Amino acid sequence: MNKALLSLAIGGFGIGLTEFVIMGILPDVAFAFDISIPEAGHFISAYALGVVVGAPILTGLGSKWPANKVLLALMLWFTVFNTLSAFATSYNSFMIVRFLSGLPHGAFFGIGVVVAGKLSKEGKEAQGIAIMFSGLTVANLLGVPLGTYLGKSFDWSLSFLMVGVVGIIAVLSVKFWMPALEESSESNFLKEFRIFKRVELWLIILLTTIGTGGFFAWYSYISPSITEVAGHSENVVAYAMVLAGLGMVIGNFVGAKLTEKFAPLNTVTIVLTMMVICLSLNAYLASDKTMILIMTFIIGLVSFAISTPIQLLIIRSSEGSETLGSSLNQSAFNTGNASGAYFAGLPIAMGYGYTSADWVGAAMAATGILIAIAIYILRNRQAKNT
Repeated sequence: MNKALLSLAIGGFGIGLTEFVIMGILPDVAFAFDISIPEAGHFISAYALGVVVGAPILTGLGSKWPANKVLLALMLWFTVFNTLSAFATSYNSFMIVRFLSGLPHGAFFGIGVVVAGKLSKEGKEAQGIAIMFSGLTVANLLGVPLGTYLGKSFDWSLSFLMVGVVGIIAVLSVKFWMPALEESSESNFLKEFRIFKRVELWLIILLTTIGTGGFFAWYSYISPSITEVAGHSENVVAYAMVLAGLGMVIGNFVGAKLTEKFAPLNTVTIVLTMMVICLSLNAYLASDKTMILIMTFIIGLVSFAISTPIQLLIIRSSEGSETLGSSLNQSAFNTGNASGAYFAGLPIAMGYGYTSADWVGAAMAATGILIAIAIYILRNRQAKNT
């Protein structure tokens, strides 16, 4: 069981690496394709769009196959197209291959989260899910800084070749460590779409999309913020990524512990409130060379404390269709990735500076709080009617 959870964590490591390393080398990719940094942000959106499209489709196509075989197939797909990313020669070709790279992301996490919960001891599901997400956070601690260093010091394509190597390791670990499992879904896939009738489900998806988009609004432009706003040299970006990754590792397990103590929705509300405060502070402190590094760690910690509680929140609201619900939340998470990068890029392109991304992020997180309040109200009304 421990090895099975570890194989999921390795897969999460690869996914976290490909999703976030581009944010550290965004100026280098922009230079390579002779485009602006906001235009290079479209590559982040292309990957996220792939996640959004692929999550429900690939989850559905694999629903009647054993979960371990589906996870293996998804990792193979991931490895092939992320390796191909390194060989893109134009803006259009890179956009296409980033979209294709993102397709298996949501289904892998959606199915993997449910599997992690089943492999965990009763009452410890949050910790099992946190172990899977630890791969993603460790990627930000170790993989992304190393990938950023390779991309900045040698060539941006090396970052994606590194992802391909991790993908091969993930494929082998899933093949040899994941036990034989049941079908990904026990019910007819079309019948599972009945969960779309649940208002709470739509509110959670909206909360994930907008609330977590606040993090991506900040993180998508972390590299130019560190160099152009704080005035650090290029090589400091890799160290800043380590600080952000360390915060994410700690925040992931803090979020799991908070979930066991306060319940998922309460934890999500607490985390989003802290995110609003931290992003607002960062807008004022980013010009200070020391404070921007401290805030990078703190924002990473706070932002990733939401991973486990928000995943448990949608799983419990998708009773009977947990795998589909879990994968849909990954779609929502990456819609937040795309929207955060896009909306934060608008004021930057208009000349308001890179700290404007912090205000966009704070506004998105604050909107997430309002949606959480709407869920509380909905639950109270439903309780009174029963």
